[in-house]
Amino acid sequence: MALRLETDRLILRTLSREDTSRLLDYFKRNRDFLGRWEVKRDADFYSLGTMQALIVDDIEGLRAGNTLRLWIFKKNDESRIIGSVALSNIVRGAFQSAYIGYRLDKQEINRGYMREAVEKIVEVAFKRLKLHRIEANIIPRNIPSRRMIENAGFTYEGISRKYLKINGVWEDHIHMVILNEEME
Repeated sequence: MALRLETDRLILRTLSREDTSRLLDYFKRNRDFLGRWEVKRDADFYSLGTMQALIVDDIEGLRAGNTLRLWIFKKNDESRIIGSVALSNIVRGAFQSAYIGYRLDKQEINRGYMREAVEKIVEVAFKRLKLHRIEANIIPRNIPSRRMIENAGFTYEGISRKYLKINGVWEDHIHMVILNEEME
């Protein structure tokens, strides 16, 4: 169950087992950079076995309909992963909602790639998946992330205190939301 989307400059796609070494390269290149914003990772995370397990988890989440993770490539270089954008905890019924998460290669920040990817996955969420609400949670000191998500159309809803344990510390998060107004 592969999915491939394009934007002006990017390819967003699911991964297969053939992408295992590309994924490991991405996480190794960005180990310190991503460590400030993600869960604490032990040395075992940076292995081919863990990367294969992550790919399998993504495939199973897509099949189950509760996760959609797309990995980001530049159109002119599909050999190198530069990030990911994901919808997780997709809930149906009366809620029709998901959380959005994203990460980008340290060498590719401030070029508009993440906004381009976020806008594409929001389009997919609203038009194809028929979701009503997408929620983003951002550490307050991550000003570039907040600015990007605001520019992508998300609005501030409040602060979630000690929301996630990031790099070993319970961190407050700014709660941002975008709604699918066409569903109302």
